[in-house]
Amino acid sequence: QVQLVESGGGLVQPGGSLRLSCAASGSFFSIHTMGWSRQAPGKQRELVAAITSGGSTNYADSVKGRFTISRDNAKNTVYLQMNSLKPEDTAVYYCNALIVRSLAEGSRSYWGQGTQVTVSS
Repeated sequence: QVQLVESGGGLVQPGGSLRLSCAASGSFFSIHTMGWSRQAPGKQRELVAAITSGGSTNYADSVKGRFTISRDNAKNTVYLQMNSLKPEDTAVYYCNALIVRSLAEGSRSYWGQGTQVTVSS
């Protein structure tokens, strides 16, 4: 059983910072790309940032220059450092990872349960 467990969400004032973490646990062979998506009320889920196992990153235009994604491969953990937060960043943030449980199974996508981020004064 593979699980992704997120932490670090909460309430923050505009201009503030938060750091999200997501740790993968269970039995698996390797983790490829990891990322964060978010879903605001009444809106579709959107990709925020992603990072490959080699460290290449990409970001949504709306968060470039404010958010930084990183990962610790030894800990099977991905982070999202969010600075200069805006009210429009309010959403449930979901961790996602492409994981290979075994060479026979190949890779599949796993999702965390989500963590709420609220930016409000």
